[in-house]
Amino acid sequence: MARISSRGASGPEKAAIMMLALSEEHAAKLIDLLDDEELKELSQAMSTLGKIDSATVERVFGEFAEQLSSTGSLHGSYESTERLLGKVLGEERVGAIMDEIRGPAGRTMWDKLGNVNEGVLANYLKNEYPQTVAVVLSKIKADHASRVLAALPESFAMECVMRMLRMESVQKEVLDDVERTLRNEFMTNLASTNRADSHEMMAEIFNSLDRQTENRFMTLLEERNRDASDKIKALMFTFEDLADLDPSGVQTLLRSIDNDKLSIALKGASDSLRDLFFTNMSERAAKILREDMVAMGPVRLSDVDEAQVEMVNTAKDLAARGEIIISEGGEEDELIY
Repeated sequence: MARISSRGASGPEKAAIMMLALSEEHAAKLIDLLDDEELKELSQAMSTLGKIDSATVERVFGEFAEQLSSTGSLHGSYESTERLLGKVLGEERVGAIMDEIRGPAGRTMWDKLGNVNEGVLANYLKNEYPQTVAVVLSKIKADHASRVLAALPESFAMECVMRMLRMESVQKEVLDDVERTLRNEFMTNLASTNRADSHEMMAEIFNSLDRQTENRFMTLLEERNRDASDKIKALMFTFEDLADLDPSGVQTLLRSIDNDKLSIALKGASDSLRDLFFTNMSERAAKILREDMVAMGPVRLSDVDEAQVEMVNTAKDLAARGEIIISEGGEEDELIY
């Protein structure tokens, strides 16, 4: 089902549909007539458009319905947008535009900064001149500026506050210079670091596969590219990796998992992993769980896989919230008691 209907589409989205439906030759002529801001807005819309069905294309274009009905569907993506821009713009300009639209959402630089994590922004700004930081803080929303200010070193933050208090209207040339610096240095680097590593992405996908499918794909990948398979294995967090949780982490995980799911998941676990969970329960709870596992008899492998994936995902969520620590085996993960 289409994500966008003709009635719900915004102006930039309708323009993006038209641009993607046109031939590259005709689209290139239109792109050449746009200024940078219009081009960025159109590029943002094209790159996030998703799949548009033919009926929506026909309704949007009206008088061009006969020409466009054979299009079937369109798919706007970063790749198709970059390829189209590359027909008429230089490599450097295309790269700058794509880096910016891959970065935080927002029409202007100040809108984009409002969507950058305060810690990330503060880490960049702490190396800038206090006057530059004062300009930036004066342009973003007050609640976001307050969080950025709190994340800066105290003495540096106070110097920025003093500059803001003494600051009158900022000249356009100064604003343009700050905006240009942010775009060329900060946003470009941010967009680059935000791009997902392909091995991390595949590790996430493999983690979501059932065990048989995962083993099949991993075996095939090992035959094609052993180095890639080793990297993905190292990045994957599997059910058996729960054995690396400390007692506190196991107990936190147990409180977050339904007993029925736990029983099914442990049916397919190694003896050592079962013992880890049993020893972190009360004697009575462990006895009841063992009895439940015996009473349920044989269970389907697909049910075991599903329960184990749910436990792994719950552990990841708890780790993301800082409630448990998932060790990656490095010295920095060792705990001191």
